[in-house]
Amino acid sequence: MSLVLVRSLLLGLFVAFTSLAAEAHACPGCPQSAPTFAEEFETMDVVVIARLMALPAKGENAAKDDLPQGKFAITRVIKGESVVRLKEIIQTLYLGEAQVGTSFLILGIDPPKLQWSTPLPISSETSAYLSKLVKLPKESQKRIEFFHTYLEHEDFEIARDAYNEFAKAPHDAVKALQGKMNHARLVGWIGDKNVPLNHRRLYLLMLGICGSEQDAPLLEKIIKSTDRKEKQGLDAFISCYLQLRGKAGLPLIEDLYLKNKKCDYADTYAAIMALRFQLSDGKAVPKENVLAALHHMLERPDLADLIIPDLARWEDWGQADKLFALYKNSDEKSSWVRVPVVTYLRLCPLPKAKELLKECEKIDPQAFQRANTLLLTTPAPTPPATLEKS
Repeated sequence: MSLVLVRSLLLGLFVAFTSLAAEAHACPGCPQSAPTFAEEFETMDVVVIARLMALPAKGENAAKDDLPQGKFAITRVIKGESVVRLKEIIQTLYLGEAQVGTSFLILGIDPPKLQWSTPLPISSETSAYLSKLVKLPKESQKRIEFFHTYLEHEDFEIARDAYNEFAKAPHDAVKALQGKMNHARLVGWIGDKNVPLNHRRLYLLMLGICGSEQDAPLLEKIIKSTDRKEKQGLDAFISCYLQLRGKAGLPLIEDLYLKNKKCDYADTYAAIMALRFQLSDGKAVPKENVLAALHHMLERPDLADLIIPDLARWEDWGQADKLFALYKNSDEKSSWVRVPVVTYLRLCPLPKAKELLKECEKIDPQAFQRANTLLLTTPAPTPPATLEKS
């Protein structure tokens, strides 16, 4: 097996361990709560808005073996004009008790005998929103600008969809909105406990784009808090703080969460996640400063394995001796550090790495073999340019 392929395989394994660092989404830690309307529509043959005409039959009028079906009249065809027509009556499973005349979004697949989805009740505002949505280009800055105006809309379905569009948007597209962001509104949402946590994460990312150092005290209060409920989403608060303060914000994070051996695992991991975002997308803190901050974790053997993949991913090869020392001195509480150390040393291009690997095999042949096994079961990614030249 060639050196390029071996190192490529190893890097693939490490990238799998640090997948969030490789994501280019707008908001790390902001998962979609559901598919967007646009994503759902893409997979459907027919999308209509229909008005409830009749509730399912009950009592003596209900067929014993049939599922309850409501009758709906199509009032707007969003997709599938060649399959259905306006005013057409359709029937589908319905278990609700909405008033006759209520509007619903209904999706259909497999014409000509369409299978209809469970109807979703929608407001007139959602209906208007959907009509605009389907006219948007798939790839355009105007698309994210459109959804920006609907964040935290009073209609739940609209607010949910706008958030989900942001959750999957490229970070650069969100950054391009800087001049259109409402700073005061973002600060208000961040402080509103009724706003869902994932949404607050997004708004913290946006504040990191449009805010200033004047927002730092608000963030520092949360970062320093000992109240676990208050600092939910800590990684997003730290990310925002570092975006606004740059490398001047690192000492606080290092002292509280990286150097502090009494710090909770969850809080330390949140800080590591925030630093990963700086390496991949944030870039408000220089790479060398971020890596120097991560080096503090090498003084915490029981958690050092969390950052070894990051050191390899960003080619921080100057830590080979420290990592070998961790391997050599590991005990029952830190023995899991050995496999990632071997993988790091296999990737390391420095001549001494080969000698250190030989020593690793002598010290713990089983850990050395486990690292080889992981190598053999990891699919090969496309080698980064820096490795192709090796």
